[in-house]
Amino acid sequence: MKKSLTWQEYVITRLIKVSGYSAIVFVALIFFFLLREGLPTLGEVSLGDLFSIRWYPIEDYFGILPLLTGSLIVTVGAGLIAVPFGIGTAIYIAEIAPRWARNILKPLVELLGGLPSVVLGFLGILVLSPILRQWLDLPTGLTAFTGSLLLGGIAIPTVVSIAEDALDAVPKAYRDAALALGATHWQTIWRVTLPAARSGVLTAVMLGVGRAIGETMTVMMVTGNAPVMALTPGSLFSPVRTMTATIAAEMGEVANGSVHYHVLFFIGMVLFLISLGVNVAASTVVFRQKKRAERILS
Repeated sequence: MKKSLTWQEYVITRLIKVSGYSAIVFVALIFFFLLREGLPTLGEVSLGDLFSIRWYPIEDYFGILPLLTGSLIVTVGAGLIAVPFGIGTAIYIAEIAPRWARNILKPLVELLGGLPSVVLGFLGILVLSPILRQWLDLPTGLTAFTGSLLLGGIAIPTVVSIAEDALDAVPKAYRDAALALGATHWQTIWRVTLPAARSGVLTAVMLGVGRAIGETMTVMMVTGNAPVMALTPGSLFSPVRTMTATIAAEMGEVANGSVHYHVLFFIGMVLFLISLGVNVAASTVVFRQKKRAERILS
């Protein structure tokens, strides 16, 4: 017989449901707002001009390709730094570090994840950029490489925190069974624990990449803000401008309802779709892996 809920339980249950549905509503409203302000761009700027290689709104050049490539090269560079260091640190904290070290490292990682990005931007300008300029013999230290290093550092705490929780959630029986069969500690980590936590680790990677894509202040301060195409290997050591930095730098000075205003919202719409695509892809992969694991266990 089904037990009836008390009024307190009923209210709490409804509040939880409303909170869950409100997230979907808020995302939909944000996207609707971006569409309303950004879609007029398609009627004001031709697609050829919109996807050209020159961004100079003063003379009505609204090519967003330099901004797309700038965001791409900085994000990929940050991912190449954050993923191996983040997963490696998570494995060390969850599987190797002694208890006293884990009690120190885990809160420290959480603390690093809460540092304001503008603080890291200041450190990049005052410390990292001059060092890279001297070591690499560059005209300027404000480059895509500098932005990638700092974005990688920003994304690492996110990857470490979520991946470590996923590794820690793997049942101890998996490790004991592998060790009983003669596997070494490293073989157990690489072939048992890490595959068992694969969905959580993948989620950590995607959230870390999403953090890098959406970062604004750091890239605006250390990448040089030059809207040039970044498609060659040498572009990594040249100034670039990202989509987020463009919106942050120019939205406060643009006239409301102008072509420039609508193009900035169009860039925000593109950025929203990219972030949404990354998260949907990650959710799809995780869902398929869970279904596969359920079929194997059944």
